[in-house]
Amino acid sequence: MTKDVIALTRKMPDPLSVIAGLLSGGPDTLVGVEGDGAVVQLCDEQGRPLVSVEAPLLVQVKGEAQRLLGASEPEVPYWWTEARATTGVESAERLAGTFAARLASLVGGTAWPPEAATSLAVVNTDGLSAVPTPAAAQPAVDVLTDKVAVLIQDRPVVAMTAWLSDALRAAADAELGLQIVTPAGARLSPAVRNSLPGWPSRWVVQDEKDGYYDGLSGAVLEWNNGLFATVESPDATPQDPRTPVADAYRKDVEDTGERQLALSFRAVHPADDRLVLGGALESVWREITGEPPAGWGTEEPANLPWSLRQLTDVAHERSPAPTWLVVVGTPERPGLATVRITRTKAGVEEDVTLAFGYGPAEEVPTDAVRRAAEVLATRHDLQSMLVQIRKARRDLSVPPRFEGPGVPFAFVLGAEEVRTMPGDRARRTPLAEAPVPLGPRTRPALYYPLPGDPGDLSGWTDFERLMRHLKGA
Repeated sequence: MTKDVIALTRKMPDPLSVIAGLLSGGPDTLVGVEGDGAVVQLCDEQGRPLVSVEAPLLVQVKGEAQRLLGASEPEVPYWWTEARATTGVESAERLAGTFAARLASLVGGTAWPPEAATSLAVVNTDGLSAVPTPAAAQPAVDVLTDKVAVLIQDRPVVAMTAWLSDALRAAADAELGLQIVTPAGARLSPAVRNSLPGWPSRWVVQDEKDGYYDGLSGAVLEWNNGLFATVESPDATPQDPRTPVADAYRKDVEDTGERQLALSFRAVHPADDRLVLGGALESVWREITGEPPAGWGTEEPANLPWSLRQLTDVAHERSPAPTWLVVVGTPERPGLATVRITRTKAGVEEDVTLAFGYGPAEEVPTDAVRRAAEVLATRHDLQSMLVQIRKARRDLSVPPRFEGPGVPFAFVLGAEEVRTMPGDRARRTPLAEAPVPLGPRTRPALYYPLPGDPGDLSGWTDFERLMRHLKGA
């Protein structure tokens, strides 16, 4: 299993401390660079990487180390430096641990996981060699075939790190799937789940009984012909493949009373040099929590304090290429959004997937949903929004077991979509409750209540009826 070791330091690692860390394999260890110098590598005698070190990241958002690592962190701001040991080389893990331990000792801080960074002594690398790295592989890729790139991750929460983001991009460019392999106790960040492409990409979970299974569907998997594929039952047919489901995925879990309020919406803005992005998300966040988001970034950990101006500048610099962002809340009120900003013929589109977590003693603020919808509809060019309530973890992380779907709570249709719909179709409804107009009477958006409980899936029936009606089916 690949080992990621992370140094959390109060000061920026200076060149001398980095050099001291890189000498963890002794003065004869080879050093190379990747990614235009953004990744430094300790290599074997043949120049193959044993440890890859990412450029330090300045984190200015409180709680990210706790959310992603379960680790205590220095006071913000602090520096986050990742070292990734090559798979299957035991001494490489010690090299990464020694690098992080030296860094933390020299500039002040801690290393995660603590047990991996306990020694400052030089690691013997005589005769040590790594498996040859395929030419097209990123530093994070452990196995590369003609079908998939495989990443092996051993961390509490698999996050959308710079490593993983680069691997996703490289796999997409090469028209390959991406398969993430984790131990049974790992979870996914919602940012990874929301970004993981469809088949053959998947989350592969190791399991003592079934070997491997898909952490999002529960299907039992096996390594077959260059990728992890589903196992078929002996009595399967083309019409009924009967893929077995892992017991670990479908085991009964007690309802803890934790809930998530999940919102997904799209806003389409006219293209304008004066356009400020992120305002729609901030407005929803304020209506639901009473405060703005805590931070954002183009990867995890989210490292920048919330700023509409900086967010807009990043998206403007990357245009016409799309921009992907992650936005987080405070540790006291868990919240996480992924945002995709795209330049299209219709204008500038913001696609947002957002969730807030609540404990058993906390009330989900459903009364704020309609207020948030009205703000989006009247000020932020809302196209549509779906709101759900889910039985799921307060910390928003995704476990490798069945959690059940959310239940639709409300759907909102933007004013422009209402206006362009034939006749009065949008105002008529097959539901028990009539839609509620939002905004000006002459050009309203429509809010469709879909009352449902997380234990009652009938809300999906109402939602499907509404969608068929709006499409004229």
